[in-house]
Amino acid sequence: MRTNMNYVLSGIAAMVAGLGIVVSTAASQNPAGNLRIEISFPAATRQQPVTGRAFVVISRHQDPEPRLQAGDDNSLVFGIDVEQLKPREVAVVDSSTLGYPVGSLRDIPAGDYYVQGLLNVYTEFHRADGHTIWAHLDQWEGQQFNVSPGNICSPAQKVRLDANQGYSLRLSLTQVIPPLEAPADTSWVRHIRFQSRLLTEFWGRPMFLGATILLPRGYDEHSGEYYPVVYEQGHFNLGAPLGFKTEEAPEKEADRLERGRLGIENGYEFFRVWDSANFPRVMIVEFLHPTPFYDDSYAVNSANNGPYGDAILTEMIPYLEAHFRIIRKPYARVLAGGSTGGWEALALQLQHPDFFGGAWVFCPDPVDFRRYILTNIYDDDNAFWEANREWVGAERPLARSSEGQVETTMRQFSQLDGVLGTRGRSGQQLAAWEAAYGPVDENGYPKPLWDRRTGTIDHNVAHYMRDHGYDLRDYAERNWPTIGQLLVGKLHFYCGDMDNFYLNLSVYLFEDFLKKTTRPYYGGSFTYGRALKGHGWNPMTNSELIRTMAQYMTQNAGVGERAGAWSH
Repeated sequence: MRTNMNYVLSGIAAMVAGLGIVVSTAASQNPAGNLRIEISFPAATRQQPVTGRAFVVISRHQDPEPRLQAGDDNSLVFGIDVEQLKPREVAVVDSSTLGYPVGSLRDIPAGDYYVQGLLNVYTEFHRADGHTIWAHLDQWEGQQFNVSPGNICSPAQKVRLDANQGYSLRLSLTQVIPPLEAPADTSWVRHIRFQSRLLTEFWGRPMFLGATILLPRGYDEHSGEYYPVVYEQGHFNLGAPLGFKTEEAPEKEADRLERGRLGIENGYEFFRVWDSANFPRVMIVEFLHPTPFYDDSYAVNSANNGPYGDAILTEMIPYLEAHFRIIRKPYARVLAGGSTGGWEALALQLQHPDFFGGAWVFCPDPVDFRRYILTNIYDDDNAFWEANREWVGAERPLARSSEGQVETTMRQFSQLDGVLGTRGRSGQQLAAWEAAYGPVDENGYPKPLWDRRTGTIDHNVAHYMRDHGYDLRDYAERNWPTIGQLLVGKLHFYCGDMDNFYLNLSVYLFEDFLKKTTRPYYGGSFTYGRALKGHGWNPMTNSELIRTMAQYMTQNAGVGERAGAWSH
């Protein structure tokens, strides 16, 4: 799961991507009381017309620049779609434009602010399903449109905003965001990227898959050795798996406290254990599979995203096994992940029970859609309000502190989603789930599960998600007579009882099902963090987790394939 409130998503393979916006501006008072912000770009910035989403971001703070604050508690953001906007043509944000967290320019208190604007450039896709759509083509930045190369922006400027007096701003987008610097390969970490035939055929243009690989000690020196793999699932991340770092660096106090909350070591501490003489020799692989709707495909085939599940199983893993010395047997392929990665690890194990050897599932995104956060999408009529009592209703939260304080509601997060993009193009969590799990609408975009302004649920979409296997508890229960015998002992769940996004609730429901299984009994485990344990809680360090999985693989290996061969 990934959000953009002022909240850090943590845990194995969970990361936050800040969303942002940029501009340059000149302001003048408008005595008539009208509020108007004009956005344009000169031909010197870009000569071709742009279809995309234009943003204005407003903040009281200059550092970091407002575009890097968009969506958190320190900024206001407004967005509008543009179609074939030509150089010097104007797109207008006014008092009727929806914003977040305030709904309108009229709701901004009078004061001095820093203002920026950004134009998120969309690409036209002619898909194999017959639909033509416009969406942001990831530039290997993980759908972070505030830093996506080729998007256009300008510096922030300080202006006075007073809705009672009125104002008119003109924002000229004079800068092009430059390419990102790709990390270099090292003796420990390798990066791959290749064009996927299946995804290219679906999207009608070149589409790419990639991976980041952490090699074991002595990999280059022991050229005859083959190794098992931990496939660690999570959000797009070009850094080394599990934060691995070969040099010690000063650590911010907030980062140290966060690691303490999660129960994990820092990257340098992990490296020292990884490089020690008695540590298991395994590889760790993180898949990179951004889509035009999100930084991650959820590793499944999808009506909206295309055949990412097939591409990972029939293109990505064979590519890895052809280019690296990997043991090509089920016991030597195990899965791990947290949050979004937790859902993916479970989905891959359930859908391919004889291909993978086990899954360690941490604080997964909803695995039972009777608890889609706090909403039962099959029975509830509204995602924003709990209204099962005759006289009293309550607004549904999305996020809470580990002490239980509500920090964001589903209504507020849906408003942010609607501001950052229409037709499923916000790059946010709600849109990502709809793209991965839901049907295609008549225009070729993901069909919303609920209305972003009212919260009204479309039960046809909910039933599609369940009937097509994305409600993982329902999928496992319906298919247990076939897949159960291939999953015995392979499923291991970990979650804090105070998960900040209420994700523990769907885990409880999955546990209720698995503990009642017979013929066969599932034979796995559930571990819960009690007493204020939130999202990303881990009962073991990263190095302890790898030891646990290596021991498991050793126990399931053939007699001649015991882990001694991996511990040179």
